[in-house]
Amino acid sequence: MVSESNRPEPTWLRVIRLLRWDKPAGRLILMIPALWAIVLATGGTPPLTLILIVVFGTLATSAAGCVVNDLWDRDIDPEVERTRDRPLASKALTIQTGIGVAIVAFACAGGLALYLNPLSFWLCVAAVPVIICYPLAKRVFPVPQLVLSIAWGFAVLISWSAATADLQPATWLLWGATVLWTLGFDTVYAMSDREDDRQLGINSSALFFGDFAAEAVGVFFLGTAGLMFALDWQLHLHPVSWIALAVAVVLWGYQYWQLRQPDLPRPVYGKIFRDNVAIGWVLLAGMIGGSLLS
Repeated sequence: MVSESNRPEPTWLRVIRLLRWDKPAGRLILMIPALWAIVLATGGTPPLTLILIVVFGTLATSAAGCVVNDLWDRDIDPEVERTRDRPLASKALTIQTGIGVAIVAFACAGGLALYLNPLSFWLCVAAVPVIICYPLAKRVFPVPQLVLSIAWGFAVLISWSAATADLQPATWLLWGATVLWTLGFDTVYAMSDREDDRQLGINSSALFFGDFAAEAVGVFFLGTAGLMFALDWQLHLHPVSWIALAVAVVLWGYQYWQLRQPDLPRPVYGKIFRDNVAIGWVLLAGMIGGSLLS
């Protein structure tokens, strides 16, 4: 009799892991800026249809991005402790399966994009090369996390324009805040892989900033807070949004303090990354309250 622990993992579960749906933090952290955008663009009352398109669109897009990343990195991931068990790296799934899953995920995202206005649709199209090229950036660009941040920024541009059919000055404040926030939390994520990346000759913002990586993260989070405050001010949001921003600043400050501690265990970097999901929800709550009460 084969014990439960020795049974092979079913294919559908391997696909779930390939899509990273077993790790919701990475999916939610892309969805949150998109939700920020539609809340602020609609004064706190986005239509349900648009909310559903954003939710499912970000799920499909982030899933496609994960598969593309694993396809490019299938020969690198086995050499990195954090990624060696990924389905393509461990050969639990074939390359052909990975390509097929990526095509389906992009097709789902593209189908949802057809429901958007022309500006939003073409912004979706413009985002695709950035998503596909991000995994290559770590091989040729010293700060590949900036490419990922720009990809994250498309979530703001697409969602805002989907609600208003244009891009406004406030849109770019939110875009800048999202780019800096992403640079911050993804640099933290990269800090856990520094030794592996150095040995493999892979670029990352954590290696680029070296001993000043924690300070760089602090600057990115500080810049995020500054742009968020300017955004609240420009949109004349109720001061309740400032309370949410103040909570976020305190939490970012605590994360910066943690990052400056010597010999930080690897799991702490992952926790800081996941904690930014909670910070994103706090900011979203503040935006909803600030918009409805203004």
